[in-house]
Amino acid sequence: MKSDRFTDAQIMGVIRQAEGGVPVPDLCREHGISNATFYRWRAKYGGMDASMISQMKALE
Repeated sequence: MKSDRFTDAQIMGVIRQAEGGVPVPDLCREHGISNATFYRWRAKYGGMDASMISQMKALE
């Protein structure tokens, strides 16, 4: 099974940077992810905090 490359905290950090006004293409280049990955993360984790993500992972 494939291991995760980014932790939940790192994903939340990237999303928060985008909410803070950093352009998405710059974030993607800096963190080595594609635009599609960023928007998938935002759709899945947007509006959550770290505790909500851990609860969601526990349910999965």
